Amino acid sequence: MPSGPSDDSRSRSRNTEQRAADLANSHRLAALGQAIDEKAGIKQKLRSRHGKVRSRRSKLLIRGAIALGVVIVLVVGGVVGDFLYLGSLLNRQNVGHLQSSGASVNILLIGSTTRCGLKVQEAKFGYCATTTGVNSDIDMIVHLDSATHVVSLLSIPRDTFVPNARAEGANKIDAALYEGPTQLVAAIEEDFGIPINHYVELNFDTFQNVVNALGGVRMYFPMPVFDAYSQLYVAHPGCYLLDGNRALEVVRARHLQIQTNPAVTNRADWTYEALSDLARIRRTHEFLRVLATKVSARGLGNPLTDQSIASSVLGDLTVDTGFSEGSMVSLASTFAHVNIANVAQETFPVVGVSEANGYQYKGGSYGDIVFPVEPTGYSLIDQLFGASSGASPFTGKALPAPSTFKISVENGSGIANQAAIIAAGLTSKGYRVLAVGDRTPTGPIPETMVWYGGTPPPDNADWKNPGLEAAQSVMSQIEGPAMMGYNPSEVTPGALVTVQTGTGLTLKPTVSTTTSTVKSSTSALNSSSLTSLIVELAASSTSTSTTTTTTVPDPSGIASNPALGTPSSTNPALEPWDPRACNAAGTGPATTP
Repeated sequence: MPSGPSDDSRSRSRNTEQRAADLANSHRLAALGQAIDEKAGIKQKLRSRHGKVRSRRSKLLIRGAIALGVVIVLVVGGVVGDFLYLGSLLNRQNVGHLQSSGASVNILLIGSTTRCGLKVQEAKFGYCATTTGVNSDIDMIVHLDSATHVVSLLSIPRDTFVPNARAEGANKIDAALYEGPTQLVAAIEEDFGIPINHYVELNFDTFQNVVNALGGVRMYFPMPVFDAYSQLYVAHPGCYLLDGNRALEVVRARHLQIQTNPAVTNRADWTYEALSDLARIRRTHEFLRVLATKVSARGLGNPLTDQSIASSVLGDLTVDTGFSEGSMVSLASTFAHVNIANVAQETFPVVGVSEANGYQYKGGSYGDIVFPVEPTGYSLIDQLFGASSGASPFTGKALPAPSTFKISVENGSGIANQAAIIAAGLTSKGYRVLAVGDRTPTGPIPETMVWYGGTPPPDNADWKNPGLEAAQSVMSQIEGPAMMGYNPSEVTPGALVTVQTGTGLTLKPTVSTTTSTVKSSTSALNSSSLTSLIVELAASSTSTSTTTTTTVPDPSGIASNPALGTPSSTNPALEPWDPRACNAAGTGPATTP
């Protein structure tokens, strides 16, 4: 952290060299700067106002300040903060649709599944020759608010089904990266209404290298767990030092099995966890807390002094070309005192779909998918990204009044009179319904779509689309599995927005009286029943988390539909089998005050 000025320093002018010297561990940051120069061959000449070349020490300290700033900016992601500047030296990519930054910055952080981009091919990841697809296992948006000095993070489950994941149409959000980062940015902006300012992408190599450069991290495992896909296997409860390889096994585990009965020794017979990617996100958030805490404990800047980071990370990270060193320095000065404990790590709420042989959409099967849940999803976006209720996250201005634009309502579910009922409800809320009609359902369990047109996001300019803002206004009144989508061809001529109704759709009441509903599942062991089982069998070996869990309302259209599960929590507490921080002695779980 920056230290206060000495008596001598008060007599000096606050020039660039002194500001850099005020940083903790400045001599070690200087060593890093030298290592970076040697690695990248960069020979910058920085001159003062009087035209004199800055001293070598001053230049290195400035580089150290930039690197330190990255740790502060992305300390919530822990694994990212240590190497963003290093990676930016070599890997910059032109990413379209990025918005200009204002008082707040949204950074799209992607964990790529690329195999061809790995330096060493490994069987457990799949080889480049046979696993050529590139998806995003991790889709996170880090929000930095300069006005409030608040940092927050939103994870989007990789199996979330969205209308514009790919240029040719709907798919899971993780599939957008197959067509490049520009397509993924467009999908998030068009379908979620979240403006993206910068893009950061890491791969398996980057993750492992940073964890190793930090000397690994310790985590406590309350009980034996196994994942045949990620190859995570913990045979006994206890604290374990995780190197990069084992840490990757933890954050990739989404087919987890738990030994709920000590007598069952065959791992293939252990109890399956049913939450897949949602559970993986929960554990990843906890891992990032543990890793970020270690970075903070060692002193911001200390991890960056290791030449092993410079040599192992360069070339493994990709950032957008607009993420300049100046931007990083500015963010560093603004977020110098971020408290890791106060960083919100949330997950966009979704609901599972029970459909045999995978989700069917326009004749194609998309496997296991989840639908976004409203109104909680867009309320969460407003909360995390600083948009007041009824305002656009893109402009900060109020959304258009319902009476100022025309909409149409099309029955896309096949449910009798659904379009007429929804149209009447929207009319009572002040919306101008131009037309009511029918459409062919996209599949047995369609989600509600709020389509809008107008101009698409420009490649290199800010996006201003009245249709998006009108769609956001309509979305604020919808409950159930629903999503926005940019597609002018889907909008009824003469209307600005078309609501294509789907399964489980209801409208938000004028005064919400929705209460949480818990449903049982007959198809799989759900989280609640599994928790109860394990608490009874292994309560003595587990610790509970004090994480505050937000209960997501279960709209009546979801609660009454057996084809839909229970909405996921936006910030779930750790389950009894989840790994967590070790105590200082390394003998058990850390206690949370």
